Amino acid sequence: MALKPVGAGAQVELAGLDEVELLAVVRAQPRPAHVAIIMDGNGRWATRRGLPRVAGHREGVKTARAIVRAADALGLRYLTLYAFSTENWSRPEDEVSTLLRLLERAIRSELPELMERNVRLRVLGRTNGVPLQVRRGIDHVVQATRDNTGLTLMMAFNYGGRDELIDACRALARQVQAGELRPEDIGEKEIQQALYTADVPDPDLLIRTSGEMRVSNFLLWQIAYTELWITPTLWPDFGAVDLYRAIAEFQGRTRRFGGV
Repeated sequence: MALKPVGAGAQVELAGLDEVELLAVVRAQPRPAHVAIIMDGNGRWATRRGLPRVAGHREGVKTARAIVRAADALGLRYLTLYAFSTENWSRPEDEVSTLLRLLERAIRSELPELMERNVRLRVLGRTNGVPLQVRRGIDHVVQATRDNTGLTLMMAFNYGGRDELIDACRALARQVQAGELRPEDIGEKEIQQALYTADVPDPDLLIRTSGEMRVSNFLLWQIAYTELWITPTLWPDFGAVDLYRAIAEFQGRTRRFGGV
C-alpha cells in the first residue's frame, strides 16, 4: 500500500484501512508526544447488554491493556488514562469498592508485561481517601517500573483538575511563605512546575469515548491548546484501530496555539 500524507483530502481514506495499515500511516509521520484519554462508557456498555455495571468496568480494563500495547507499538512517549476521578466517589458504594479492587488487581497483574515492554507507570491524583491496600498495590507497580525508559503510562487516579490546581496554589503559597518565591515572580512556568505533571509535556491530543462533549475536570491547565477527538464509541469497544485513526486525523490538523 502506498502511503499518502494525511490531510483534508485523505481523511475519507482512513475509514477503509485496517489496523496494520493505519499503524503504518501514523508511523510514517511525526507522532504526538502525549495522548490523553477520557475512558467513558463502561456502565452504558454493560447496561445495553443487560449486565451489571462492573462487567463494563472489567471490559474497560481489557481495553486499557490493548490501548497501552497499541501506544507502545506506536512509540508514544506519554499516555494518560483517566481511570478514577474525585467525582467517582459519589457513585454507589458497592460499585466504587468493586472498581477500586478491579483497578488495583489489574495494575498488579500487568507488572510483568509493563516490565517486558519497558513501560513506566506514574499516578496523578491525591492519595487521601484511597484504601490502604489499593494504594500499596498501585505504589508497588509504580516503584517497580520507575527506572523503565519507554512509554510513560500515567494513570489519573482519584484525580480532579480543580484539585490539582488547588494543590499547585498551596505549594506555591508555601514557597512564598518560606521566602523562597516572590508573588510577582509567579508565572506560567512556576505554576506548571507545581502541577502533578511538572516534568511532562502537555497533551497534544485528548480523546474522549462515548460521545460526551465535555472535559470532565481533566487536566484543566494542561489542555489549554490540546486538540480534541471525540468518538461515540463506548470505551470497552474502543480499540487500536480507533486510537490510530484518532492520531492520523490529528496529524492532518494545523495547530495554531492561538495564532493566525
